[in-house]
Amino acid sequence: MADLPRTARVVIIGGGVVGTSSLYHLAKGGWTDCVLLEKNELTAGSTWHAAGNCPNFSTSWAVLNMQRYSLEMYRTLADDVDYPMNYHVTGSLRLGHTKERAQEFQRVLGMAEYQGIDMAMLSNEEAKEMYPFLETHDLSGILYDPYDGDIDPAQLTQALAKGARDLGAQIHRFTPATGVRRENGEWIVETEKGEIRCEYVVNAAGYYAQRVGEWFKPYGGREVPMVVMSHQYFLTEEIPAVKEWTEANGRKLPLIRDVDSSYYLRQDKNGLNLGPYERNCKAHWVTPEDPMPEDFSFQLYPDDLDRLEWYIEDAMARVPLLGEGGVGRNINGPIPYAPDGLPMIGPMPGVENAFEAHSFTFGIVQGGGAGKVLSEWIMHGETEWDMWACDPRRYTDFADHDYCLEKALETYGHEYGMHFPWKAWPAGRDKKLSPVDGKVRALGGQMGAYGGWERANWFAKPGDDTSLEATETWGRHGPWEPRVREECEAVRDGVGVLDLPGFSRFNLSGEGAAEWLRGRIAGALPKVGRMNLAYFPDSRGRILTEMSVLRHGEEHFTLITAAGAQWHDYEVLWRAGLPDGVSLTDHTRDYSTLIVTGPKSRALFEKIGTEADLSLGWLSHQVAKVAGIDCALARVSFAGELGWEIHAANEDIPALYDAVLEAGATPFGMFALNALRIEKGYRAWKGDLSTDYSLLEGGMERFIRFDKPQDFPGKAALLSEKQSGPKKRFAVLKVEAGEADAPYMSTITHGGEVVGETTSGAWGYRVGHSVALAMLRADLAEPGTELDVNIYGDICKATVLGDGPIWDAENARIRA
Repeated sequence: MADLPRTARVVIIGGGVVGTSSLYHLAKGGWTDCVLLEKNELTAGSTWHAAGNCPNFSTSWAVLNMQRYSLEMYRTLADDVDYPMNYHVTGSLRLGHTKERAQEFQRVLGMAEYQGIDMAMLSNEEAKEMYPFLETHDLSGILYDPYDGDIDPAQLTQALAKGARDLGAQIHRFTPATGVRRENGEWIVETEKGEIRCEYVVNAAGYYAQRVGEWFKPYGGREVPMVVMSHQYFLTEEIPAVKEWTEANGRKLPLIRDVDSSYYLRQDKNGLNLGPYERNCKAHWVTPEDPMPEDFSFQLYPDDLDRLEWYIEDAMARVPLLGEGGVGRNINGPIPYAPDGLPMIGPMPGVENAFEAHSFTFGIVQGGGAGKVLSEWIMHGETEWDMWACDPRRYTDFADHDYCLEKALETYGHEYGMHFPWKAWPAGRDKKLSPVDGKVRALGGQMGAYGGWERANWFAKPGDDTSLEATETWGRHGPWEPRVREECEAVRDGVGVLDLPGFSRFNLSGEGAAEWLRGRIAGALPKVGRMNLAYFPDSRGRILTEMSVLRHGEEHFTLITAAGAQWHDYEVLWRAGLPDGVSLTDHTRDYSTLIVTGPKSRALFEKIGTEADLSLGWLSHQVAKVAGIDCALARVSFAGELGWEIHAANEDIPALYDAVLEAGATPFGMFALNALRIEKGYRAWKGDLSTDYSLLEGGMERFIRFDKPQDFPGKAALLSEKQSGPKKRFAVLKVEAGEADAPYMSTITHGGEVVGETTSGAWGYRVGHSVALAMLRADLAEPGTELDVNIYGDICKATVLGDGPIWDAENARIRA
């Protein structure tokens, strides 16, 4: 084995499929001076994990893109690197038991159509032809994925390793990292065999990622939000009927996922492999009495078959053949889980030149794409696809140990759970509370979590069904619907108040702050006493983030952004390199916000004794007294009505909220706000606004100042795109929807051809029809164009209305 190098450009701590894939992609990109450190023999994560499945569909384009890329990459990898692999494309059958599951399958079909993946719904008879041992009499729908299958994980890892070595990268086995330190702007990775000085370091340590993460705390790091779960599966002995079928057909049986019963069943040699995701699941190494060992390589947990009893019986009823094979072996090993079950790939929060690639619950299927993404992060500082769903910065300081444990148990136990648009999952809640949280709940507030902050989704009245079960539907009609309608009408006709804790807010000040900010945003800065929206492009002119900019002085600004964007957006500013003398501070925890909006909002402020100039126009802000309390008033409303935001210290919010309510304001929630903003064509971050779209595609040209002297990121790319014309355009659609409105990622077609996707949708209570925001092929974004939108399998007619507001199109109400 070669000696450990003294220097490298990148050091990856941890092997497995993700680590070797990352090394391989870095080397393919020309970064050959990279090193991977593996604690033991080079393996695919935990040695107990028998195989991966390709692909698993998710509600995130990021995950879907990674899995699709992996699938395509693995098809040719053996030839590309000259290393043999066992890769069986068996196809898979997903079994649904309910109407809602069949609707979800139809949604997956639409997503697959968008991606060019040929999936299909099968009849029970067609499924029996593919899998003659399957009982289908009680199923509501069967989804067929022809590309699913299994792959030998050890061979895959070795193939990636060979490819990386052949390109010049180094892998050092039996060389565990023991720590890191930072010197002179570089990382020193410590090992038992010496030290490596490098520019970038990656935590790809699998279920040891939290322990490795501790090394980075002195340099701005945090506790890695993850939990190690116990995952069991068992292998049967050989089953003669399986062997006979395989020999007769020359291939394996399709993989089965009974997603409502929560297990997978696949052929392993001539037996079967059953792997449940049981509700009564278990985490390990989460208490002082059960500490993580120094080394758990090549080890397993004790069998715990009692947890699997129901799933085994259910699977045997579904495939009676399973009962004919004796249990050959039970496997019970560790699998890392982030709270939402999605991996963490991207910049390490708070730490310079450090990255993460860990917490993969489906490491095989995602590993190829993960390596591509991580290499892009390191080499270019941005990724081809928007990867927010997997960004480590999506979890901020609310993700403590208790939260991670509760959510991991919930996520694992509902691995195949349906994520209904109205459902607020109950685990890990109440981490960040508004100063008036108790009052909001007493008024009937039904809460949801937004970046860890609890906000009311809607307000129930006595007798309303507020059970979790009532929210398990894709349709808009439920106990919340009449209340959301009433809340929207109150904002339209009178005045509403929304308690909105958790706005991320940063203070930027100091000599040179204004000029520095001009060089980061595409547009102009507001004048003192004014505010505007500012868009931060990446180098391709794509939408990195959006912030509201409030200018207090020539060199003093408050930047306000989404609750979930706190760490991401702070780092958009911090990582850009602040000039000397410019200060950036985070005040998210210090203040809260009330949205007071509606045509009678000015009268309400007058009624409660407001010391402010209420005649100041839209997009103004001022220091004020409301009901005798010091605060700031910003003349803006995401609901699209006359209104103000009250920004005040946390301790002053209760008195302000009481005063507004006593003056007659109707409390409203996030469901109503979403419907109201969609009628105005207002975009939301990481739905309608993401790095999947450029500023020009997103309809943001009015926020670009091409003639300003500052060479902001993406300026050249945007100028080129403007000259050639965007290939996509943002549009607002009127949709002839049925029982459900268009969710994020609904496929749009024209004449049978895929031409775009929805980015959000809701019923518009002010305009009286369903509305969707969409990204379309540019030539179809003209008003009057007729399209089709796939909403859970219903093909709904839609008409393009333009790219601006459809309620109060002239903005007369917000400027009143």
